[in-house]
Amino acid sequence: MKAAVLREVDRPLEVEEVEIDLPGPREVLIRTGATGVCHSDLHFVEGKYSIPMPAVLGHEAAGTIEAVGDQVTYVKPGDRVITCLSVFCGHCDRCLSGRPALCRRPDVDRPSSDQPRLHQGPDRVTQMAQLGSFAEQMLVHEHAVVKVDDDMPFEQLALIGCGVTTGVGAVLNTAKIEPGSTVAVVGCGGVGLNCIQGAVIAGALRIIAIDSVETKLTMAREFGATDVIDASGGGVVEKVRDLTGGGVDYSFEAIGMKETAEQCFEMLAAGATATIIGMIPEGTKIEIDAGTFLRRERKIQGSSMGSNRFRIDMPRYIEFYRQGRLKLDELVTQRLSLNQVNKAFADMNAGVVARSVMTFGQ
Repeated sequence: MKAAVLREVDRPLEVEEVEIDLPGPREVLIRTGATGVCHSDLHFVEGKYSIPMPAVLGHEAAGTIEAVGDQVTYVKPGDRVITCLSVFCGHCDRCLSGRPALCRRPDVDRPSSDQPRLHQGPDRVTQMAQLGSFAEQMLVHEHAVVKVDDDMPFEQLALIGCGVTTGVGAVLNTAKIEPGSTVAVVGCGGVGLNCIQGAVIAGALRIIAIDSVETKLTMAREFGATDVIDASGGGVVEKVRDLTGGGVDYSFEAIGMKETAEQCFEMLAAGATATIIGMIPEGTKIEIDAGTFLRRERKIQGSSMGSNRFRIDMPRYIEFYRQGRLKLDELVTQRLSLNQVNKAFADMNAGVVARSVMTFGQ
């Protein structure tokens, strides 16, 4: 099969032939229908997060089951599925306590002594997040997929696999915002726009979108923001406090920067919560004022993939879309082929897209 392979940090991906194994026990082979290009993928290209190379990136995808291995009972060939990087084992303490997004992940990957799922001759090829969706096919554990109906395009289904689940889930599952609350979202790319949508669904009274790119602020209004702040002029925290009379009840960081994470904490009202979603580079330390942290009971927390229970959450997001309460069509800025993967990264860096989606002709 053809796949976009990362061989070196800060180098363009190359589309190459990669060998994919047959499904083993509990594994499914997927024909990729579409995959979104997420900022998380770019972090690995830029070396902000490490991954064994060569590697096939990509983790936001949907496709069709082509074959299943022994012991697979959940899906069959022909089923349409969304993949999720929150592959769960189903029997560790995190799974059994209702937090599968934090699964310890025993038994969901092949032992290192076995033939790897992806390889080039004798050389192992890493699958990002045990998925590797920048490829014509994916070989994954059956607990990395959710079965869906066949009446939605792959492009929209793919976006649910990460951007929607991460953004909407951070609001509904991680922060659990209350109706009538005030919300600030810092960063209005794909995940930030979905935070805004989640706040709308949850009944937030005021939603403040913050970004330095005018086109993104325009999209934020279209997705439900009641106010926008252009961050290019500075003074973001003060502007939020002025708008709200002291700070917001909930803030969300959807960029992945130390500075914006600290701003999210500083713009909180007393007793409020900041949720950090963006992939801040490994090793970065976030600094907060201990006095206001204690005396004003302000909180800061992380959110991993929207604290999802994806086999429950994703069908709900599909229903929100069908009811017109969740925008997905508007998130797809451009459709590209696998050979245009590096253009997708360039456009992301330029800030001119909400989401680029690569399609595979199904």
